[in-house]
Amino acid sequence: MKRNHRIGIIAIISIFLGILLIPALIVAPYIGKNDTATVQETQPQEEAVLEIPANLSPFSIQVMRSASKKVEEVPLEEYVAGVVASEMPANFELEALKAQSLAARTYITQQLTGGQPYSEAADVTDTTQHQVYKNDDELRELWQDQYNSNKARIVQAVKETAGEIITYEEEPITAAFFSTSNGFTENSEDYWENEIPYLKSVESPWDTDSPKFFDQKVVSIPDLETALNVQIDSGIENINLAKTPGGRVAELSVGDSKFTGREIREKLGLQSSDFTIEQKEDHMIFTTRGYGHGVGMSQYGANGMAEDGKTYEDIIKHYYQNTEITPVSKQTAALSM
Repeated sequence: MKRNHRIGIIAIISIFLGILLIPALIVAPYIGKNDTATVQETQPQEEAVLEIPANLSPFSIQVMRSASKKVEEVPLEEYVAGVVASEMPANFELEALKAQSLAARTYITQQLTGGQPYSEAADVTDTTQHQVYKNDDELRELWQDQYNSNKARIVQAVKETAGEIITYEEEPITAAFFSTSNGFTENSEDYWENEIPYLKSVESPWDTDSPKFFDQKVVSIPDLETALNVQIDSGIENINLAKTPGGRVAELSVGDSKFTGREIREKLGLQSSDFTIEQKEDHMIFTTRGYGHGVGMSQYGANGMAEDGKTYEDIIKHYYQNTEITPVSKQTAALSM
């Protein structure tokens, strides 16, 4: 009886363990497959937000790399991402990054359809001669720990505007942009020689938040005389300024010598052509407002508009007057063949 009793107990225990183990055996492989599937699915998703799908680019850009002196072939939207990452802070608002994407894409479209190629082998350089461009390896080195977050923002901005450019009368515009205005953008004809109908002076009050809004440069009078090839015998009383509608210096005269505000900015390395001059003994203090030439889209202004809830379309229409946003395919059908 004792033996049978023990057998009965063992049988009961076996049945009980079986009840516990059978569901575990059923569930465990199921969980394992799900875990594996989750890992396999998550990794491509993480990579996807950092990449531009190849099918978004109808053609490629031949970029002369200034460091290696070699030509790099870059798909259009990948090129746009490299330009946006190089030309605008990655932590700017997404709508500002989208506006910059359109400016970059429009610039290269105009260059390919109507501009002069850099050389027989290259369309453009990777410098300010055209647009600053960095490839993925360079961005990894530049951003370090912020690479994933920065790249994801840039890629999102490019993907969500893929194929869009800015046109005026159905032609790609000169998509000029710069860092920081003095509160207004500049008429194209007041900084360059030609009047461009969509590059008109508009208000840009958001720029006062830019860290580049104010700057000062001290220049000795002898150095100023050398730079301008003039004599400043009576000091600041001998210098006169005339302003443009955008508040920048249209003309500076020293005696009989006259210079444009652009010439003074370039000769003295000033941040802006909006400047005032103050004399301290044998030095001149140039105080500037804004950073850059002032024509077209202000980047800090675009960011300010985005912070105020404006879309990239709003930003484009504000800084590029009477323009339209249209598909790049209308301009570049021949280039994609």
